[in-house]
Amino acid sequence: MRHVPRGSAQPPLSLSALDSNGKSELQRAREHYAEPEQAKRFEFKAYSSDDVKWRLNTLFHFKCAYCETFFSASSPVDVEHYRPKSRVSEDAAHPGYWWLAMDWENLLPSCIDCNRKRRQHIVNQSSSLISLLENSRRAATSGGKKDSFPLANRGVRMQPESRDHFEEQALLLNPCEHQPESFLHFVSIGAPSLSLVVPTGDRESPHGATSIHVYGLNRLGLVQDRTRYLRRLELLGDMMISLGELIDQVDRMALEEVQRDEIIRPLRLLLDKTGKEMTQMARPDQPYSVMAETWIAQFFQQIANRGV
Repeated sequence: MRHVPRGSAQPPLSLSALDSNGKSELQRAREHYAEPEQAKRFEFKAYSSDDVKWRLNTLFHFKCAYCETFFSASSPVDVEHYRPKSRVSEDAAHPGYWWLAMDWENLLPSCIDCNRKRRQHIVNQSSSLISLLENSRRAATSGGKKDSFPLANRGVRMQPESRDHFEEQALLLNPCEHQPESFLHFVSIGAPSLSLVVPTGDRESPHGATSIHVYGLNRLGLVQDRTRYLRRLELLGDMMISLGELIDQVDRMALEEVQRDEIIRPLRLLLDKTGKEMTQMARPDQPYSVMAETWIAQFFQQIANRGV
């Protein structure tokens, strides 16, 4: 999960558009919820408009706001309500945050697995490649956000039309409001290694732990895909180390300067190209960019410590 500021641009026009009676969706929802014992749910539509989807997709580079997966190649975006619009699974008496259903600040792009409640295989830090294969054949647990919005023990849930977010003490991370790297950290475990996300700190961050659980950030398919990118990083890292060692060996050979330069020049070009390819993987528009960013920082720190 990467922090993505929304900026100061105006919200998509569809969110405040008026119908043939001159009413916005918020006004219609307000009238609906003002009537007690409503048998039918209000049908929210503004959030799923094309201009909303386009703005979210471009803001997040066509990635899921929670797991950084590219979803555009296999499925359309799920426009996700950070605060659920029609009900709250942790509070049966709450009507849902219906007044925020068309609020730009409450909308995020999500992949299906992060947004919808589905059966998922969850990977933990004791997992290995063999156990992953075994677990894929066993019953999965329920994962995905859907209507979940847990609060801290002292949190006070907002009631209709309130916007006092502070008192809620929400436990789920919002990449537009929080700095996720303060709560989440990527680790590589096992040999061969797997890419997992864990809560930060000696005392695990409740925001990090809750977000990992609710969004399913260590579900099997996601870990497998993240690990494929990790393997690519490891390969590029090995290439950089090998090229650096080869350049040093050639530099120590008893060769004419011109001959030495002819050998070293293409090696340095390849080393530079490999390094650029690695750093490209940490760009904000790339999948799992925070995982890549974390791994690259650790890689260069290890290189510095070894004096390579």
